[in-house]
Amino acid sequence: MSSAAAALPPQTEPLSQIERVVDTFVAPSKAFTDLRRSANWLVPFLLVIVTSEALVFVADKRVGFDKIAENSLVLQPKAAARLDQLSPDQRARQMQKVVSITSISSYLSPAIVLVFLLIVAAVLLASFNFGTGAQLSFNQCMAVVMYASLPAVIKALLAILALAIGSGESFTFQNPLASNLSPLIDPGSHFLYSIAINADLFTIWTLVLTGIGFACLTKLKRGTCMGIVFGWWAAWVLGISGFSAIFS
Repeated sequence: MSSAAAALPPQTEPLSQIERVVDTFVAPSKAFTDLRRSANWLVPFLLVIVTSEALVFVADKRVGFDKIAENSLVLQPKAAARLDQLSPDQRARQMQKVVSITSISSYLSPAIVLVFLLIVAAVLLASFNFGTGAQLSFNQCMAVVMYASLPAVIKALLAILALAIGSGESFTFQNPLASNLSPLIDPGSHFLYSIAINADLFTIWTLVLTGIGFACLTKLKRGTCMGIVFGWWAAWVLGISGFSAIFS
């Protein structure tokens, strides 16, 4: 009896959502394995909402949407060229529309992010369940994606700090923090510049956490999970980079 008891795996204490958030950074395997017990993802979602809205608010106060909209045009020379062909009054009216759209979409960014993550979770659910024979629920996939997105909270806080101590003259929401390869690429090289923005330290961190999360919830090797996650990311980056090159 004693030998049989010794052979049983040790029981682990269930984690609260706050503990799971902390472990996502310090012990990700422990955090994601706990999703087998409960796939609640409310706390990380609230953290993403609060920090995203805080970044928008600080950017509005420190830089202003007028300047942010002008900075964004640097990344869209075709749109900038069309605006420059207008009379000063027409350009001013058009820029007011651009500023208004930028402001509204920025404050609605948490809803946009949620829709995007729902789509990501659905794609990964189909990839793992139909592609590898895993038996994951949508809520488990959504929980993995949401907890893996927590590095975005760190990025938002660092961007807020950078705005607080700097001028923010070149700030854009597309590239709020110099944590990628974009400073090495001319913004006029749309395809390469878009790839450089997406080759971001925090994005890579998120992708690695996502791969770890799915490895913890399935019997698949970690390398296989990483391959699926990074494969979809590469397809996404190439797609939006090509779109940017054509229409920007």
